[in-house]
Amino acid sequence: ERDWTVSLTTVEGRERFELDVGSYQRGRLTGSNPKAATLVKRQDGSSFIQIGVESEVPEPEHAVKATGVDLGRRDIAHTSEGDHWNAQQLNQVRDHYSRLRAALQRKVGEGTRSTRRRCRELLQRLSGRERRFQAWVNHCISTCVSGTESLAIVARAKATCSLIALEGLTGMRERTNQQSRSKVERRRVNSWAFSQWRQFLEYKAARAGVKVVVVPPAYPSQTCHRCLWLGQREGKRFRCVNPACGWEGDADLNGANGIALLGVAVNRGLLP
Repeated sequence: ERDWTVSLTTVEGRERFELDVGSYQRGRLTGSNPKAATLVKRQDGSSFIQIGVESEVPEPEHAVKATGVDLGRRDIAHTSEGDHWNAQQLNQVRDHYSRLRAALQRKVGEGTRSTRRRCRELLQRLSGRERRFQAWVNHCISTCVSGTESLAIVARAKATCSLIALEGLTGMRERTNQQSRSKVERRRVNSWAFSQWRQFLEYKAARAGVKVVVVPPAYPSQTCHRCLWLGQREGKRFRCVNPACGWEGDADLNGANGIALLGVAVNRGLLP
């Protein structure tokens, strides 16, 4: 930190290199004690260093209400605050990668030796692009939405002094695959990194001092969040069959509000 350099052992001996980092990276490194670092070489021949630092996790703030998050196919995430992230544009990008992979895989089995080699190399690059695209979207949903004024999940919970309630994701793909659906819809659900999204959300919430609880996944999307009666869900619409209630609206919003109610109960120890 004295001269903002790193010391690396090379084949010609120990050398020091000046860090070329931005103000955010300098702020994270200032006063820290790095525990590990990894030197990474890019395909274009350039190199960069990943420096790992430790930071104290603040105690979660006391929260009396919860922000529920409902995950789905049409909306990747829908919160009880009304924020949602539509999957239409994302599905278009993923469908584009799927068509490219299918075309290249056909050429791998039918083309010449040089064609097969180039196709395999391109398939590997496409895999990396889609993986980075998924990670970028999951980062944006959990923390910030680039180019909009909408608060994302952790930022919204922090601003409203709420905890975050999530459904248990264990067995999510198995449950959804039991439903009758097209091959395209099955691929879209099975290819999205829901587990990665949850990991991003949990560590960013911990860093922000926001508590995350997991609620039982049974019936929150079929239960009316106002009267707690089982209702009727048809696609994106939910209708409560209780004559005294009769609430109708977005099914994902209803599910997110139901998850929020369960999150408050779990936080108070009323549910396991």
